[in-house]
Amino acid sequence: MASLRTNRVVIASLFLPQGTVYYDDDRSGSAIDDVELPQSVTKATPLNAAKAAQRLNTSFSIVDDLTKSATPMASPVEDKSNPFSLFTSPRLGPQQGVRPLPSRLPVLNAASAAVVPAPLRTPAAEGAAPRKPARRMSRSASRSTSLRRSSSVVRPTPRLGFLNAPHYTPWQIEASSHGNTGLFNAVNSVGDVIQRKLWVGIIDSPTDDFSEDLRVDLELKYQSEHDSLPVWITDAEFAGCYDGYCHQVLWPTLHYAVPDAPKTRLNLYDSKSFDHYTAVNRKFAEAIVSGYQEGDIIMVNDYHLMLLPQLIRERIPNATIGFFLHVTFPSSEIFRCLAARQHLLRGMLGADLIAFQTYNHMRHFRQTVHRILSLEAVPKGIQLENSFVDVQALPMGIDLGSLYQKRKDPEVAEWVTILRQRYAGVKLIVGRDKLDEVQGVRQKVQAFETLLERHPEFRGKVVLVQVALATTSENQSVASDALSTAISRVNSRFSSLSYTPVVLLHTTELNFSQYLALLTVADAFMVSSLREGMALRTHEFIECQEERKRPLILSEFTGSYSFSGFRSCFVVNPYDAIQTASAMAAALTISDEEAATRWNDLHKHVISQTAQAFVTSFLTRTVRAHAEHTQKPVEKIAVLPPLTGDSEVVQDFQKSKKRLILLGVENTLVQHDPKTTRDLDFSLPENVLAVLNKLSEDERNVVYLLSSRPVSGALEKIVDALPNVGIVAEDGCYIKAKPNKGEKTEFVNLVSNVSTQWKKPCIDLLHYYTERTPGSFIEERGASIRWRYWPGNPDDSELAWARRQAAEAQNHIWDSFGEKFGLRIVPATRSFLVLPQSASRQSAVELILRPEGPPTPETINSPSALSPNPSGETPYDFVIAIGNEERLLSRLNGVPNSVTVSTNPRNSNAKWRLEQKNVLEQLENLTKA
Repeated sequence: MASLRTNRVVIASLFLPQGTVYYDDDRSGSAIDDVELPQSVTKATPLNAAKAAQRLNTSFSIVDDLTKSATPMASPVEDKSNPFSLFTSPRLGPQQGVRPLPSRLPVLNAASAAVVPAPLRTPAAEGAAPRKPARRMSRSASRSTSLRRSSSVVRPTPRLGFLNAPHYTPWQIEASSHGNTGLFNAVNSVGDVIQRKLWVGIIDSPTDDFSEDLRVDLELKYQSEHDSLPVWITDAEFAGCYDGYCHQVLWPTLHYAVPDAPKTRLNLYDSKSFDHYTAVNRKFAEAIVSGYQEGDIIMVNDYHLMLLPQLIRERIPNATIGFFLHVTFPSSEIFRCLAARQHLLRGMLGADLIAFQTYNHMRHFRQTVHRILSLEAVPKGIQLENSFVDVQALPMGIDLGSLYQKRKDPEVAEWVTILRQRYAGVKLIVGRDKLDEVQGVRQKVQAFETLLERHPEFRGKVVLVQVALATTSENQSVASDALSTAISRVNSRFSSLSYTPVVLLHTTELNFSQYLALLTVADAFMVSSLREGMALRTHEFIECQEERKRPLILSEFTGSYSFSGFRSCFVVNPYDAIQTASAMAAALTISDEEAATRWNDLHKHVISQTAQAFVTSFLTRTVRAHAEHTQKPVEKIAVLPPLTGDSEVVQDFQKSKKRLILLGVENTLVQHDPKTTRDLDFSLPENVLAVLNKLSEDERNVVYLLSSRPVSGALEKIVDALPNVGIVAEDGCYIKAKPNKGEKTEFVNLVSNVSTQWKKPCIDLLHYYTERTPGSFIEERGASIRWRYWPGNPDDSELAWARRQAAEAQNHIWDSFGEKFGLRIVPATRSFLVLPQSASRQSAVELILRPEGPPTPETINSPSALSPNPSGETPYDFVIAIGNEERLLSRLNGVPNSVTVSTNPRNSNAKWRLEQKNVLEQLENLTKA
């Protein structure tokens, strides 16, 4: 948490939270035509927003209807920050004084914002001949590359050196309706936890006509007023990247709707669209790198920027980078259809942490990386050649405090009263979705039609209110046509003079207060997505139902449903209209007692999965992953000098009064050979035993061996040969404290409170992989299981097959038992270990470092037997650790007067390195010191 307060957080998202608008203070209507605007800016015509928003013409507008029939009352307070608002109350007209730039995105049924001109210093006012704006272009035309200037210059993003740039007062920066509002609210919700932040993204309007001076001025304003850095891309790049590759290829594929290749040119890797996608990601990388500050925590968001982590990593190898995918991630069989699949995966793997909304998405990603890139994918993440990438599930939530304040707005209460008057005696099913095929709006309407067919008692008594969000024009047109047909059919069959079954609203037709009022009076909220990440709108509904506690109808294909807290909803399969209709009927007729019970379960999950928890968890885990896996190259780690009298290490050793010596067994004291694991005659060589006994005879020395071997067998023989040495067995599952002189101690089980019911089914599962992998075998231990899958020649061609089987076995075990029993899986060179999550060599050493030392058979049952050392105090004034346990070595680096030595030939954070063959010689030198 401290790093978030001291380091800057850089949030990269395709769109900036703010957009650029033209502001006119003149209310007289005389000067606006004399102002020269860029070609992409057009004059708006004042229209009534509630009337202008009619396009599908399949039902009346609920807002227009309520405006006409509203009971006179005091005008509610306007919510100026509301992204849905074109007007603010039943009697206030459209918002005045602001004219938005033509958006890069289409707005379905959008009403033109009214502009009331204001007096400005114009060319006409100064004696110059007035110049008129260019002809108005349609929104689709404004994105056409053929209509943009081919000579548009995209220069490097200027920094604070442009402090004297001129200001063009007509241009203002306002909240954007196209930015990732959920992300923006989540980041802002943590308050002072993030002291410094920088948003990086594009402006949501065409920019080819922006002059160089205007760009300089806008950049200065974005940075100084909004902590934002604009990325300048051409309109052609935006169209190819966003409209082309993102929404015609990535979006449907990630949502299990593989595009039809002849229709959408699926092989876009060879087309301009993927080139534009790559170009946009590169410009984001250039902007972030040029303004990079040491210690920056970079948060890359969503599928628009999947190449960005690796592009940044290539330029800043030590950067702290996290990537979060807000949408779904499909199975490998779907993702492999993408021609650019390897580029996209390797782009994501440039991050230290990759996070998804659900465990299913996380599992799909691991399997996809394993099968397409042939990399080792384990439950914790992906093992690269010289680094490791953590992969985790971190579901997003909402800012409950902000929502609570908005619900208290007087306008919400006003609209709740109006809606209850308007729909007295009628039940409302409310939904809010994008007009996109994968959102399942058409399936929802068809299920509602089935409800009215099979349950005549609901005719005239139930209304489906569907709020629609616009999407790209290509995706929108197909969905709109099908939806229009479905709504028209339902309304023509079941409507009357006083009853319209389906009401379709667009976000341009209502503000957020009106939407919250809808959620408050709803008798059910329905999400029928065919695929979706996290349906956060359901969280808003649940909190708005604090008083009435009405039920939620949720598609089983949403990420939300994968969490146990959401199992109290009415689950539906949107492809099954009859089953969905039955769930709708059950939700409408549920008893108040059952509804309250279900709501309480949903509410508990929502308050535990907040926006604040998401942001802080994501950033802290990104920092932790970077610290754990960012290691010094082996060639930059100094070799431990001979431990003789003139050595600085020996001098510190000689001055100390109590020393802790931690020594790994496998690949440290002896070269590890998996074949000897099943050999009960195994023991440490006599020369090794002699050195260890000599070290342990010094009363100032406390010697511990750290082994992955089980207690029974080899370690029992080592105990007899080394009576004054402590031992950690099974990678931290057992410990035998160093005995006092003349005493004897026994091994203590450090995970005795953990269930072992997982072991038998785990062994059964491993038998399946053992039969498929030649030379593999299972080692069952007291509290853990190790599977060795290749004891043979490391150059053998069948090793690749064995590694693939090992990765699949680890994922299979994790998915079946990991979360349920609290397990962790530790991969090694040619094996992996399954053990309780609480057990590790590091946790065992923490107990050794305590002033009271590790537990013994006499103290193991005391309440504080396994408690860590909160004060950090230790009785040792010198600690030396030699081994290949990287997490332990990193931890011990923070202990005063510690010497950490890695025997691993790969990168490490240890202070020194040493080849395994030289370990015994150095220990002999230490006995002579």
